[in-house]
Amino acid sequence: MLDLDRLPAALQPLRMAVFRMLWLAWLAANLTMWMNDVAAAWMMTQLTTSAAMVALVSAASTLPVFLLGLPSGALADIVDRRRWFASTQLWVASVATVLALFSLGGGLTAPLLLVLTFANGIGLAARWPVFAAIVPDIVPAEKLSGALALQAMAMNLSRVIGPVLAGALLAAAGSAAVFVLNAVLSLLAFVQILRWRTEPRISALPGERFVGAMRVGVQHVAQNPRMRAVLLRVFVFFFLSTALTALMPLVARRLGGGAGSFTLLMSCMGLGAMVAVMVIPALRDRYSRDLIVQVASLMVSAMTLLVALSPWLWLSALGMALGGMAWISCANTLTMSAQLALPNWVRARGMSTYQMALMGGSASGAVVWGQAADLLGSVPESLVVAAVCGPLVLFLVRGFTVSGGGDADLRPASPSQTPHPAIEIGPDEGPVMVTVEYWIDPARAAAFADVMRTTRQARLRQGALSWGLFRDTERPGRYVEYFVDETWVEHLRRQERFTADDIQLRAQRLAFHLGQEVPTVRRYVGEALEGVGR
Repeated sequence: MLDLDRLPAALQPLRMAVFRMLWLAWLAANLTMWMNDVAAAWMMTQLTTSAAMVALVSAASTLPVFLLGLPSGALADIVDRRRWFASTQLWVASVATVLALFSLGGGLTAPLLLVLTFANGIGLAARWPVFAAIVPDIVPAEKLSGALALQAMAMNLSRVIGPVLAGALLAAAGSAAVFVLNAVLSLLAFVQILRWRTEPRISALPGERFVGAMRVGVQHVAQNPRMRAVLLRVFVFFFLSTALTALMPLVARRLGGGAGSFTLLMSCMGLGAMVAVMVIPALRDRYSRDLIVQVASLMVSAMTLLVALSPWLWLSALGMALGGMAWISCANTLTMSAQLALPNWVRARGMSTYQMALMGGSASGAVVWGQAADLLGSVPESLVVAAVCGPLVLFLVRGFTVSGGGDADLRPASPSQTPHPAIEIGPDEGPVMVTVEYWIDPARAAAFADVMRTTRQARLRQGALSWGLFRDTERPGRYVEYFVDETWVEHLRRQERFTADDIQLRAQRLAFHLGQEVPTVRRYVGEALEGVGR
């Protein structure tokens, strides 16, 4: 029996019962995903000879995440995460069951396969953000890096086992057997998630509204420089690297192989990724995240070129293994950068935008490189173009750093001033305008302006509708900052979103303020005038 007390450091988060249970559910869920992708991709080669249609299988599975990522992230932040996680897995299990029935009945066609693959992708779109938000909730901060590495390990363990199991079933019993097993495992994962018992999040405020939650999520990411850099990097990386995975069934056929060769190539990529997961923490201790992303991206391009030109299956398998090591090193590093750039209150929404960028890059890459293979008349030529584009694009985005300047301290913190209105204010009254009065030495105005630019981003990240800074025309050195919240309850909610980094930023502003008293803060609530529209 496995002794949990003697697990190596990289596996220590598995000692926590809740994380271990959800990790097993995540492993099973991802196992079904890879089995489905392998079986669907291979079946498409039997239903059509079009390279574009084969590549569209990858696009159909990833496009829903791009389209539905933000709504699912908002729901994961504002509803019970256990119920939402279970609901998403039930959807995946239901789609898997339908796919199995059609396959057993011999009724699958290429268009129907794409539709069911797209439906399965809807479940993946809803499932990923909630799990990304759950992990930091159930794992202490000091073990978060290890937990995220284990999350990646589950993904890549399934990347190895899923294709091997799918390939064996494809060879022995056909695609229908894969789809049936996929449905059974999906239901087991659903049952496992139901076993999880959570403690409700406590807040004196009513829950966020769906549309408003999406607005705040988009606004937070738009005002977060680190997240913007991560999103660009992950989109570019997956746009280019997807050429290799989306066209892999045709690479296997070019090398004269069948389902077994396709399974071998995909398994080698997953095996390489698993090996890399064990050394990623050590790499991050020695090298910056930017350097890891750059080197790993170049290595993926090099392995894409190797697979494109290789005449031998064994050499292509080696290239896939090395490519898998580089692929997970880059993907995991970018995921870690995104997690460290997001406070907990908006984590699911932020990670959903990350997944949208990832899947958007994957879906568009699958379409582009599949079409390129048809237009060029050759899969290797399409892969060569993707490989050559890699270093060029990497040079163009070199200024977008995912680690420069250090990580913000996003631990929750209490603001120094809380509102105590002298009048009764309803929760939905608004808008609410807040003004803060500063007295600044005119000689330090430029430095103060730099801090206020950062302040603007922080206020908008917390959900403010607008922000501005004014200077007094009659009294030099007097500045008035204002920002507007949508309603009174949204203003109070913003108080719950303060982090230690916000407290440090407030200290920087106060360092410019002259006098012993703190800056004067005033709050105003919008007054509705009868007969006058807003």
